[in-house]
Amino acid sequence: MDKLTILADAAKYDVACTSSGVNRAAQKGMVGSAVACGICHSFAADGRCISLLKILLTNICVYDCQYCINRRTNDVPRAVFTPEEVAELTLNFYRRNYIEGLFLSSAVIKDPNYTMELMYKTLLIVRNKYRFNGYIHVKAIPGADPELLRMVGLLTDRMSVNIELPSEDSLKTLAPDKSKNSILEPMRYIKNGIAQSKHEVALYKHAPQFVPAGQSTQMIVGATPETDKKIVDLAAGLYKKYALRRVFYSAYQPVVEHSNLPTLARPPLLREHRLYQADWLLRFYGFNSNEILDDKNPMLNLNLDPKCNWALNNISIFPIEINKADYYELLRVPGIGQTSAQRIVSARKTATLDFGNLKKLGIVLKRAKYFITCSGKMMERVALVPELLEAKLSEHKVCNAHEQITMESFLPAPKLILPGDEMKILSG
Repeated sequence: MDKLTILADAAKYDVACTSSGVNRAAQKGMVGSAVACGICHSFAADGRCISLLKILLTNICVYDCQYCINRRTNDVPRAVFTPEEVAELTLNFYRRNYIEGLFLSSAVIKDPNYTMELMYKTLLIVRNKYRFNGYIHVKAIPGADPELLRMVGLLTDRMSVNIELPSEDSLKTLAPDKSKNSILEPMRYIKNGIAQSKHEVALYKHAPQFVPAGQSTQMIVGATPETDKKIVDLAAGLYKKYALRRVFYSAYQPVVEHSNLPTLARPPLLREHRLYQADWLLRFYGFNSNEILDDKNPMLNLNLDPKCNWALNNISIFPIEINKADYYELLRVPGIGQTSAQRIVSARKTATLDFGNLKKLGIVLKRAKYFITCSGKMMERVALVPELLEAKLSEHKVCNAHEQITMESFLPAPKLILPGDEMKILSG
């Protein structure tokens, strides 16, 4: 229990927990299954809470990354699990319905190869001795031998290699034991292994699958001076070159003090949120990184989501006629997503749409109404002036780049209840 307390707490800074992305039905003689919609610490469409046992194999580390709470020179309690202990925890927690899968990461104990060998032994026990058929996500250790990556990849569903920082200069400054090449090489190997595995499965139905749910990575935001443009450009490059499923962004949390680290009153959570929104535009809306940010505007607007911000910067193409625009033009309209665009394209085959029809289709017009027309008419007569629209679209007034949204931001100011008001409240 002491080990679990230390190593589960140390794992909370790794945010790269994602949907499993793999469907695997229960099999006779095995325990568990995997569902593609399974998400760490979230809810499935049917309301079930899906969770993973998220732990480190050890927080004993030979590296001295200055931003990391587990760095070699930091004075924190240390612990290490044996492979058998992790396997027993996983199965016992699963049988008690605490978890549906395992997220296993680790600090680097002794060297990358030794750490990956321990992780491989753990998975071997979980999969073969305990016959666990559920979802497993493993963090690959940069610098480990490719053969170890291959062996682990055949036992896990998803692997990830954390890129950590957005530039090589930042790595040299804050993580001198790591290099750009040591991180990108495992990514390249995993990508090629996934492609080869898919080819083999297409030829031989029962061929073993290598990382069937793909790979992901994580970047720390705010620990170094890189702009949002640098981060978004890097994410776009990673998606294109390494076929990543997800890039995760983790707002820097000042858990340790160092002269090379910034002094922040609180983590830049709103900036992290905007980066996730920009990432969504890259993956699902057909935007490229240069459309989202450019050299003149290298930082995301904290008052507006990136899609609204892009629309205001390209106001000349609006309003868009809802009855004529193609699917990809509709995706560029703030407030219209993939499902809404598909509904519009489908519905207008049988009728000319107006704003009433759009509401019946479930289209949220709060933002879209400023950028579309129905049969040449706008829902509200508003001049398409960026400054005016920004005031209407702003989600939150931010005083500075580090102020964050809180629940109180969305609540009305408390109202003074005067004598006699109680009866009005009760009676309506």
